[in-house]
Amino acid sequence: MSRSAELRVSDQWLQSQFSQAQLRSLKSKYIQLKNQNGQVTAGDLPPLLVKLKPFNVIFKEEEIRDILCEPGTDEENRLDFESFLRAYVNLQTQAAKKLGNSKSAASFLRASTVHTVQDSEKEVYVAHINSYLRDDPFMKQFLPIDPSSNALFELVKDGVLLCKLINVAVPNTIDDRAINTKRELNLWERNENHTLCLNSAKAIGCTVVNVGCQDLAEGRPHLVLGLISQIIKIQLLADLNLRKTPQLLELVEDDEDVEELVALSPEKVLLKWMNFHLKKAGYTKVVTNFSADLKDGEAYAYLLNVLAPEHCNPATLDTNDPTERARLVLEHAERMKAKRYLTPKDIVDGSTNLNLAFVAQLFHHRNGLSNDSNKVSYAEMMKDDEQVSREERCFRLWINSLGISSYVNNVFEDLRNGWILLEVLDKISPGSVNWRHTTKPPIKMPFRKVENCNQAVRIGKMLRFSLVNVAGNDIVQGNKKLILAFLWQLMRYNMLQLLKHLRSRSHEITDGYILKWANRKVKSTGKTSEMESFKDKSLSNGIFFLELLTAVEPRVVNWNLVTRGQTDEEKKLNATYIISVARKLGCCIFLLPEDIMEVNQKMMLMLTASIMYFYLQQFDDEPESTPSSVAVTPDASPAPSVNGDDDNYMGTEFLNMSMDDAASDTTTCSSMTLEDTTSL
Repeated sequence: MSRSAELRVSDQWLQSQFSQAQLRSLKSKYIQLKNQNGQVTAGDLPPLLVKLKPFNVIFKEEEIRDILCEPGTDEENRLDFESFLRAYVNLQTQAAKKLGNSKSAASFLRASTVHTVQDSEKEVYVAHINSYLRDDPFMKQFLPIDPSSNALFELVKDGVLLCKLINVAVPNTIDDRAINTKRELNLWERNENHTLCLNSAKAIGCTVVNVGCQDLAEGRPHLVLGLISQIIKIQLLADLNLRKTPQLLELVEDDEDVEELVALSPEKVLLKWMNFHLKKAGYTKVVTNFSADLKDGEAYAYLLNVLAPEHCNPATLDTNDPTERARLVLEHAERMKAKRYLTPKDIVDGSTNLNLAFVAQLFHHRNGLSNDSNKVSYAEMMKDDEQVSREERCFRLWINSLGISSYVNNVFEDLRNGWILLEVLDKISPGSVNWRHTTKPPIKMPFRKVENCNQAVRIGKMLRFSLVNVAGNDIVQGNKKLILAFLWQLMRYNMLQLLKHLRSRSHEITDGYILKWANRKVKSTGKTSEMESFKDKSLSNGIFFLELLTAVEPRVVNWNLVTRGQTDEEKKLNATYIISVARKLGCCIFLLPEDIMEVNQKMMLMLTASIMYFYLQQFDDEPESTPSSVAVTPDASPAPSVNGDDDNYMGTEFLNMSMDDAASDTTTCSSMTLEDTTSL
């Protein structure tokens, strides 16, 4: 399993004081502090801890210093991670004493460090699961789940439910053949299911930072509900784009650019749709969120009167009681047979997640938009070609998996101000960005965007990317080919750096080196399959990759489920199985079956490198032919390979690919972040 599955410390008592989510969060803060100062000392802790909950409302920095740095303590003493955790526990103890050993004090500390679980959200998610999985051949034996109990958190512990729910949200994401579905699963099989679930969740756009297999295996309520809410949200918002619903073009006003609608996130499109109908209904306010603006229920009343006037009740707007109005609104929705995702109390309380789900369900059930054929045809013309669309999807998911603070909804629009590019660069090459010379969004002055993008291009050149005749203004102008080419080189650099940091002896990591490693691993099992290059057409049947997966983990592939890969249908079955098995093993990849079937050479490289990355996390596997004289400094960029018969021959083809070539090749990608290498 991936080493990021569970974070362990040697002191068992200390381990028991924290959840996996808390451990990973504190580990991240410890590493950030270490990266800034080169080491962590006792004197570094007070400025950090005073910013964390609940200490930020209990102590001042000097008080923390007095507690942790007793008289005679050398503040320059280096602290390892366990010492950092002990200091944290010590401060928690002192916080409890300061508040008093009362129940209210304990509750305060607990509320400050542990997420609360909303019963209303749990009940809604359970109802959703009961509705959409009731006919699943395997899950129906466990359904319906009782929403008033904690049965949901028990059921997720084997990983099957969440895998099935992901397939409901985005069909065919997970090959059912890869899910362990025995009635009684051992710890290994459960962990495989959770690994498959988390990597597949990333592949559909979920943010799963600080969530690990152990958290799911323990059924931690707030983490489970957080993941489920994201999966359901992705399902409900799937059609909120011009590609799926061309009728959305009706929302564009005469003075607006259609490109602005294309660039909006699904949530903002949903708000735009809601305000479009509210304006027609005579509602004078503008709804800007799914919380406070909906608490009084008036916006819902006007919206439903437009969408389903035949079911309206005049009393809905006449009442002055928000709770009563909310009740009448939901009765209206029931008469139009729209699913209820919330209660009157949820509306009055302003539950963001449940309001969003309810509005999305109303859109699905009756969007009230025109089917004007001219508008639909124009919207269809606006669609990106499949090739560019697949590339955009690839890099969007990859960036969102890195754990940066920004979230990308549309690569071509969201990267134009340069900020997200700089965040990505700083993530994969720490310290490369001069943040004093950047401007954080929102950015009104165009030249500030150019400054951000110019710095991104300079850093790219420093990392030896091929950026001939590329300037920051090209990115600001939204040049799709250049943006995609830049991102491909970023992704490749990230992967090669990850592999290099896992080696026990320093040497060059190149595309050709990865190719030779894969052939050597397959050959070591007695198989004769071999790939000549990452564009070897024989790879389309998937057999080589299944043999490679078997070589790194003999039990992961069920060969009874593998086809001969002779027809397109058989090739697709094998390709789908490869992707799910790789994710189940621990590879975070964004491949589509078509990438394997078409032998997309970039994706063949990324898939192979991803499998190699998993393997090297488990074992130190130095090939006999590795030149011991080759050394790479920790911050060195992957050197361009040379053409010829040595193990570097593929590097130049990828690294020095022209901007047009790099952007024109259909890509999806595999991803690992530098953060992964810091996990214990």
